[in-house]
Amino acid sequence: MARLRTKLPPFTLPHLFSTLKKPVKISAAIITLNEERNIARAIESLRCCEEIVIVDSGSTDRTCDLAANLGARVIAHPFAGYASQKNFAASACENDWVLSIDADEALSESLEAEIWQLKKTFPKYVGYTMPRLAQYLGRWILHSGWHPDRKVRLFDRRHAQWHGEYVHESVRVEGRVGHLEGNLLHFTCDSLSEHLRTMDRYTTLAAEQLIEFKRPIGYRHLVADPLFTFFKTYIFQRGFLDGPEGLAIAYMAAHYTFLKYAKARFMSPPK
Repeated sequence: MARLRTKLPPFTLPHLFSTLKKPVKISAAIITLNEERNIARAIESLRCCEEIVIVDSGSTDRTCDLAANLGARVIAHPFAGYASQKNFAASACENDWVLSIDADEALSESLEAEIWQLKKTFPKYVGYTMPRLAQYLGRWILHSGWHPDRKVRLFDRRHAQWHGEYVHESVRVEGRVGHLEGNLLHFTCDSLSEHLRTMDRYTTLAAEQLIEFKRPIGYRHLVADPLFTFFKTYIFQRGFLDGPEGLAIAYMAAHYTFLKYAKARFMSPPK
């Protein structure tokens, strides 16, 4: 009598591990200070997250109330520098996978769909970059060095951490990094006055960093560097294709460069 043979499905270690993987849950982390204009838009775009954590450093407007009413968990914490504040927010999350965005950012529909799919298939990397698309003075900026402006914003906090205490903080990942294609929408300045106020704050921080590193500031930094920044932004990075807004971006970038070095030079203690 012939023996009945049954064909068994292939059994491999990767297959075994995939059956043991738990569904991925993501916590969103946002740091805030007087962001009532932006916070609702940011939170409402985070439908792909199981939890939203807001770390607020002393808002005097309706930021905290708006966030709490939208289901976010609000934590008060004194500002300790951008990287430290964002690391604190990540540590306060219930889940190891963290999506860290700023209050003036929001997920596009395509990025949200990618993250939903990532949760279903399980992440292959410990961190993911995403392109940022900025709106400036009401216009989406596609050049001027502002796009794609990829940033790591989705990561496993066990393998990643924010670094950079003054300005331009970023996530440093220990492990392989993947890339998402949907845009993280960045709603920047609605007016030049707002841009100038923001620039004043950030150039002070950048100057303090230069002073801490004891970097000497000469006339080249005050004259040549701002000029180079303008031509790089407007010509080499094709800011002219962004219309009048591109011209404003190039000028403001040059002004930022000048202010950063000028403040560092005049804030430095006399020798």
